[in-house]
Formats: sequence, structure tokens, C-alpha cells
Amino acid sequence: MIATLNRLAPHVLSLLRVMSALLLLQHGTTKILGFPATQMTGVSLTSLPGIAGIIELVGGLLLLVGLFSRPTAFILSGMTAVAYFLVHAPKDFHPIVNGGELAALYCFVFFYLTFAGPGPWSVDKLLGKA
Repeated sequence: MIATLNRLAPHVLSLLRVMSALLLLQHGTTKILGFPATQMTGVSLTSLPGIAGIIELVGGLLLLVGLFSRPTAFILSGMTAVAYFLVHAPKDFHPIVNGGELAALYCFVFFYLTFAGPGPWSVDKLLGKA
């Protein structure tokens, strides 16, 4: 059982990267492309949410395909940490109260991917740079 789990771990790492990228990507698409429509749709590109949307869109796409995965994950980790401390933390100390659980979790998932790499299902792996 442990041997099977160990053998599958790199593939699950790729799955974690892909799913995290897809979930983050929708934050960028709503802000920049207007899809799906949310309260964040139509933000100014020069505002903080607009800049975050560009990073989410480009970073989400890069991470989705696994290209420049480690530096992209590092930037996304920092961006989500900033989002937590600027948007959520001032509301309350506790993430469950301030609505910052997702931002905090993204921060640490992307930080982990910075060190773990993209996994075998990635362009980085195909290029021999994983």
C-alpha cells in the first residue's frame, strides 16, 4: 500500500498543481475577462485587484501547463500572502472570521509547489527543467 502511494505521489503533485491553477485562474478570468461574472468583474487594470487579476490570469495559465512552475508558484505565493494581509487580516485576526482561509491556503500550496516542483505532467518536465 505505501509503495503504491509513493509511486503515485508525483502524479498527485501534478494534479495538485493543475487543480490549484484552475481554481486560481477563475479569479483572473472574472477580473480581466469578465467570465464568470462576479462582484470583481470589470475592475480597473491599474487598481490593486486589477494587477492581482493579471497575475492570477498569467500565473494561473503558466502553472496550469507547468511552464516556469517554480518561479510562478513563488510569485503566486507572495501575491496570495499580500492578498491575505491587505484584504482579510485587517477585518479580524481569525481566518474563519475574516474570510481569508482560501488566500492563506493558496499561499502555502503555491509555496509548497515552489519547492516540490510541477510533477511529471508539465511542460517543465518535457523540457527537462523540472
